[in-house]
Amino acid sequence: MKRLATLLSLTLAGLLHAGAALAGATVAPGDKNLQYTGRIDFSQPAAPVISWPNTAIAGRFTGSSLAVKLEDQHGRNYFNVFLDGDLGSPLVIEAKQGAATYVVAQGLAPGPHSFLITKRTEGEEGATVFRGLELDEGGRLLAPPARPARRIEFFGDSITSGMGNEGALNGRDDAGKDKNSFLSYAAITARRLDAEVHLSSQSGIGVMISWFPFTMPDFHDQLSAVGDNDSKWDFASWTPDVVVVNLLQNDSWLIGRDHKLQPEPDEPRRIEAYRSFVQRLRRLYPKAYIVCALGSMDATRPGSPWPGYVTAAVERMRRDGDKRIDTLFFAYTGYGQHPRVNHHQANAAKLTAFIRKKMGW
Repeated sequence: MKRLATLLSLTLAGLLHAGAALAGATVAPGDKNLQYTGRIDFSQPAAPVISWPNTAIAGRFTGSSLAVKLEDQHGRNYFNVFLDGDLGSPLVIEAKQGAATYVVAQGLAPGPHSFLITKRTEGEEGATVFRGLELDEGGRLLAPPARPARRIEFFGDSITSGMGNEGALNGRDDAGKDKNSFLSYAAITARRLDAEVHLSSQSGIGVMISWFPFTMPDFHDQLSAVGDNDSKWDFASWTPDVVVVNLLQNDSWLIGRDHKLQPEPDEPRRIEAYRSFVQRLRRLYPKAYIVCALGSMDATRPGSPWPGYVTAAVERMRRDGDKRIDTLFFAYTGYGQHPRVNHHQANAAKLTAFIRKKMGW
């Protein structure tokens, strides 16, 4: 049985200001003109809880300033804030532990503006309560942008989450500030296809074994991404057109290299474990096109058996009558750390072309 994870234990009294306070209009988290994307816990509508990577809040507003109010569990999360559609120039919030207000824009030109807030980090950095926005005097929210008609969901590990993707090529790749899910191959692909995206991913996770005591079959159905917990996501509330699975990199290390899972599963059991998880997704999403991907770290190096396990599982599902499933492998470049942004862009280009062909997008 899963243990119940306590998401937050934070005082509700007062805000700690990370920037100068804005005296003006307050936007509550429940405002109908806020557009949320991702697995978000709305059990308390005035205090929605964000935990999954690339969870997003978008909107349009009038006024010359914008401040974001957050209440962070551990003080380890980072957020992007994009203004007026400039996706190449994010303002980055380094969340403090507890409640704080972050002034992200002042002195904006008169007229309408837009914002997009995305969680760069993931569940291992903890959860964040969104407490709303502050605008200047007379500012107000406008009708939100139209949602994309297409939907893609990714189930993956650190590669999908964007671990270390903004780190130096010759530097470490485990710093929170260098993790940016918005620039993972998954998020890039979704933007290129004009699709709304959910990243159901966790660094270090595997199908049979992880670097911690739970696996993706345990984790994939949670509402909260903070560890192993009893929260339940309502799969009927958001249904993807395409599902991309990019798992087994951690299994390849922990089983194939380090022999940490004992008794060690043989090849038929490895194939069956992967097939069983993908079939679980098929039952959840009977009409989705499923792409079983792998890469671009060393699980796809020349001679690796792990792409073969994915292929065997998919071939069996196709023999059993599933015609809306395929494989796609991202080649190992020889780079020995987590993929950097340039690697993610190359992988996104390959995946984008593949999905366009399969879906007619």
